[in-house]
Amino acid sequence: MIISSIWWEVSPEIVKLGPFSLRWYGLLFALGFVLGYIILSKVYKKEKKPIEDLEKLSVYVILGTVIGARLGHCLFYDPAYYLTNPIEILKVWQGGLASHGAAIGILTALYLFSKKRKDQNLLWILDKLVIVVALGGALIRLGNLFNSEIIGKATDVPWAFVFIRVDEIPRHPTQLYESLFYFVSFLILYFIYQKKSVSLKPGYLFGLFLILIFGFRFFIEFLKENQSAFESALPINMGQILSIPFVLLGLYFIFRKKELTASAKK
Repeated sequence: MIISSIWWEVSPEIVKLGPFSLRWYGLLFALGFVLGYIILSKVYKKEKKPIEDLEKLSVYVILGTVIGARLGHCLFYDPAYYLTNPIEILKVWQGGLASHGAAIGILTALYLFSKKRKDQNLLWILDKLVIVVALGGALIRLGNLFNSEIIGKATDVPWAFVFIRVDEIPRHPTQLYESLFYFVSFLILYFIYQKKSVSLKPGYLFGLFLILIFGFRFFIEFLKENQSAFESALPINMGQILSIPFVLLGLYFIFRKKELTASAKK
């Protein structure tokens, strides 16, 4: 079984200079923002919106992502430890970012940004931003692979990964599963935007994104090891619990009535 598996012993560090190091996770995380900015700049030009607004939006999104993802990890997965050791919350470089927390942080940041832009309401921004967020999620999961974290359960499938820095058990490469699905989701969202942007009701792409990403997240969790010990006592793990309201929100935006759509444009 182990012979047919992929032995994964890649270092999470690209280069190390004294106490400082460049890591694959950080590089891929930053690449997500760079590619997202490039794609959104084309969207803003197509929609005839000031590129200066995109620059300000990028700052809001970066802050919302990092702060939300870090707080989400600390409060959702190990609140007892971080509330008794609050200084540890600031140590982002040690790892520990939660996608559900990032979603909440981004939504909060976009709400604050949209209040100052009458021609770019919250749904308008969300429909454009989720396209590149899906791409960013694909890159971040690759970063998780380099870190040998968020590992899958033991399996005997021929493409199983043996994460040498964790143990010598063949496991589902769930990071790759998620990365591939998120990249496909990015292609789907971008294709729909390019072909039907004029006819789409506000919030449709946002709703589809929530259903695709968090719907997949719910089911992929069955192949993952729990991230915290307390999850073993739950009927479903924390990632699944947090995914359910996002999927329900997505269904609301996909199937809501037309009169609600009209009011959202005001």
